[in-house]
Amino acid sequence: MRIAQVANFVSPTSGGLRRAVDKLGRGYVRAGHERLLIIPGPNDMVTSTPDVGTIVSIASPALTSGYRMITNMSKVRQALTRFQPTNLEVSDKWTMSGAGLWAKHRTVPAVLFSHERLDDMASLYLELEVSGQVHWLNRRLAKIYDRVVVSTRYSAGEWIHTTANLVVQPLGVDLDEFQPQSGARENGKTLRLVYSGRLSREKSPHVVVATAVELDRRGIDVQLNVYGTGPAVEELRTLAGAAPVFFHGYLDSRESLGEAYRASDITMSVCPAETFGLAVLESLACGTPVVTADRGGARELVDNSCAEWASPDPVFLADAVLRMAQRLKSDEQGIRRASRTCAEKFPWDQAITGMLNVHQELCDR
Repeated sequence: MRIAQVANFVSPTSGGLRRAVDKLGRGYVRAGHERLLIIPGPNDMVTSTPDVGTIVSIASPALTSGYRMITNMSKVRQALTRFQPTNLEVSDKWTMSGAGLWAKHRTVPAVLFSHERLDDMASLYLELEVSGQVHWLNRRLAKIYDRVVVSTRYSAGEWIHTTANLVVQPLGVDLDEFQPQSGARENGKTLRLVYSGRLSREKSPHVVVATAVELDRRGIDVQLNVYGTGPAVEELRTLAGAAPVFFHGYLDSRESLGEAYRASDITMSVCPAETFGLAVLESLACGTPVVTADRGGARELVDNSCAEWASPDPVFLADAVLRMAQRLKSDEQGIRRASRTCAEKFPWDQAITGMLNVHQELCDR
């Protein structure tokens, strides 16, 4: 197969979307297929390597925090026409529907990978009710794409009452890159929390910081380390006040991120609109348990052997943190083993095979 991937809002500091597109694309190449990736960039550029395939970067205007958005769809169409794909995979439904229309007009099988749940995400970011507009958009997209792929049952929710041919395909985690700590861990009195993700309102870092503030208010010896960048960083510093919350910026090194997880007692991932939760799996793969929201995609990845959950409210989440801290005192090794076991249910090879099966089935038709 000749699989073309199109993704918007991919930058050197973006997280889950960039990783998913990269891991899937490299997997397609390893399986013997040709791969084209079209993404935004500062300049028009084409690169090609045996392990990655061909990457077409289209000069695109910069948005906040280093993100860029392709606005010149004619360049996307030109790149697709040159490549002549047998299959198209689009990873942005809001701005890249033009690529789906290109495929529909040429009877090229097209898959939309729905990485975000727009109704809940927009309500968190804009604090507006937009479900009606999102439903209208999704009904339109369901007519364009042959398959709509979602990573969790939660993310499938916004496609109810559309004609979309839905496939639930979980993503994965690099189990070699993220490993538990070998040997004994250094145990201290301080309860060490970690958050890794984009510092933007739709990711709920405010709830994480407010939870640390609540724990500090209760007299708990706690420390929250925040890794990431985004438009809300100054708001979060103000919210933290004198509480022991430390902002370390974006971690580009996966090795350093693994060390941050391993050095922590609990990872915080509490966004109720998270459609999957790669940070959750990366933490669990390192043997570090998680506190998450009681709804959303991340909740589907965990069970009570390796996680606690609560309503996305600082008071209830602080209670969940303390429950997990008490469990760690009683059976730390057992919980860390259970965390790794949970992550091992989601290898990337499984996700790649699942997506190739979707593409092959459409190609055979």
